[in-house]
Amino acid sequence: MSELTIRPLQRREFEKVWPIFHAIVSAGKTYSYSPDTTREQGEAIWFSDEKTPYIAEVDGEPVGTFYLRDNQLGLGDHVANGGFMVAPHHAGKGYGTKMGQCMVDEARRAGYHGMQFNFVVEGNEQSLRIWKNLGFDIVGTVPDAFRHAERGYTPVHILYRKL
Repeated sequence: MSELTIRPLQRREFEKVWPIFHAIVSAGKTYSYSPDTTREQGEAIWFSDEKTPYIAEVDGEPVGTFYLRDNQLGLGDHVANGGFMVAPHHAGKGYGTKMGQCMVDEARRAGYHGMQFNFVVEGNEQSLRIWKNLGFDIVGTVPDAFRHAERGYTPVHILYRKL
């Protein structure tokens, strides 16, 4: 495996991660964003004011992206939240685990007390495996919270770990 480089993503570089974002979102299997989200809408989502986006590259090729943000405003801002995508054709190569560890490290470095994922779709085994291996626990499940493109109404899990 070539060396993975993870760095902050600049807004002018969104074109680099748009193919990843589009492939994941349009599949309708893991993110609640509309499958027909446009490039402009995707950029607005990934670069909203409260988020810090990152890009993961191997030999200059984007293999994934994630963002960090406060999970809640005000009295909940000590817990981090994030969004996380690995290019489908790079799944299973270990990049997701390295990105996940970087995300946790960045959250810790930013002073967060814990990290929470509010919406991990049941059946997204790769994501669940990464987060469980990085010390996250499922702390809740919401029945029928996601309209999966193939399975219909599907539960989502809430994951948490202390940092």
